[in-house]
Amino acid sequence: MYKLLLCTRYLRTRFIALASIISVMLGVATMIVVNSVMAGFSTEMRTRLHGLLADVLVETFSLDGQPNPEKWMRLIEETCGDDIEAMSPTVEVFGLISFKYAGNWITQNVSIVGIDPESKSKVGTLKEHLENFKPLKDEEGRVIRDPLYAREQVPGWDLHPTYLAERRERIARAKAFDQFDEPAEEPSNPADPTGDSDEAVKAWQQEEQGKVVDPTAPHPARVYIGYQLVTVPYVDKETGKTRQLSMISPGDDIKISTVTSGRPPQPAHFYATVVDTFKSGMSEYDSHLVFCNIEELQRMRGMIDPQSGERSITRIQIKLKDYANADRVVEKLKGVFPAGTFHVSTWEKKQGPLLAAVEVESAILNVLLFLIIAVAGFGILAIFYMIVVEKTRDIGILKSLGASSRGVMTIFLSYGLSLGLVGSGVGVLAGLLFVRNINEIEAALTWITGRKVFDETIYYFPSIPTRTHPMMVFWVAVGAVTIATLASVLPARRAAGLHPVRALRND
Repeated sequence: MYKLLLCTRYLRTRFIALASIISVMLGVATMIVVNSVMAGFSTEMRTRLHGLLADVLVETFSLDGQPNPEKWMRLIEETCGDDIEAMSPTVEVFGLISFKYAGNWITQNVSIVGIDPESKSKVGTLKEHLENFKPLKDEEGRVIRDPLYAREQVPGWDLHPTYLAERRERIARAKAFDQFDEPAEEPSNPADPTGDSDEAVKAWQQEEQGKVVDPTAPHPARVYIGYQLVTVPYVDKETGKTRQLSMISPGDDIKISTVTSGRPPQPAHFYATVVDTFKSGMSEYDSHLVFCNIEELQRMRGMIDPQSGERSITRIQIKLKDYANADRVVEKLKGVFPAGTFHVSTWEKKQGPLLAAVEVESAILNVLLFLIIAVAGFGILAIFYMIVVEKTRDIGILKSLGASSRGVMTIFLSYGLSLGLVGSGVGVLAGLLFVRNINEIEAALTWITGRKVFDETIYYFPSIPTRTHPMMVFWVAVGAVTIATLASVLPARRAAGLHPVRALRND
């Protein structure tokens, strides 16, 4: 009973106990906040990275691709059909886009991905990122414009009638002022996979020259273009907020330059009409990807056999019924696809370096933050040694009155355990409260300092993402209590080892 009495008395009345509790509390709260924010960033990033990529990717090593995608998709179905939910063939190639804004031509390097919207919507979340496929909301989250397409529909390459009318009016107005640029012939030279390119090009040119093209009609090639490729941030002078200035709108035309799949590759240029912009939330995608209708990209690159009409692809995207089986599916597909022709991997392996960098950063931060609690533990160790020296006579009196060495040791161990429990408990509450209101705290700091603490144009998140795992909170609290208890072991052993007579003689 005396052990509990002395432990609670020192815990309630001594200022030095409060200092120890605060040090443990700050360490625990900091670890919870940082881990929650890092977990939020990691989860958001993984979700956005995975959004435009399928679960499993079967890719060709050559940009020329491989013919007969139906054959390879049947092989996938036969090998692991029970695990497959959907597949989508695509063509991916590097290229350049050029468009005119404010009288100047702007050129940017991109990755061009040929897709079929219907099958692509089944293996990824592209349709959820299309700007005009979802409702437009104001800053308070209220819908200010209905979506151009119903949510349950599959996005396609047709322009909305509003954009089509705006396009025709704009082109007619430009022609009236003699400012309309007639598109160049497209493409400049589609390749013939068989190698007899001269005859194929001549036949194609004769066919194209016989067509009557409506200059106000959209081009056969249609694209979804990355949000960052066609917008620039600017500061609104009236509100002081950062806005986005769009240089391209749906219905506008861009020029695409890439290479054919012939031998040797030849430059190919063609015009495409922008159907929509997408904003995936990943700068890597939004500033680099352009999705084009796969049939036109194959035609422009000469990936269609002129005799058989067989088309080539560079990638097959696969969505699984259960991603937990991804590694097993990859191993099966590696066994049936030619090793020197195809590469099979999961989306995580595709983005391995980026995901690994985030995990390493998170681990290093955890080590550094754990040192804060370790420092608090060393503080408790020093404080307890001071208490033992200060209370040497009191310890001697206790032992002379019959207190055992074990009982004296229990007092100090219980004192350390109590400091750890109280400090961890308050730290957990403080950390969870901070995480819950982190965006309000960020807004308050922004108001006080006059500078944006969390700038969404830099971090590409509208708010600070957080994700708190209960097991993380539990182990942080247990670790803090353990450190506080272990820090009291050496002082407790020293106090237990004091001789009653020598302790009473201590000045």
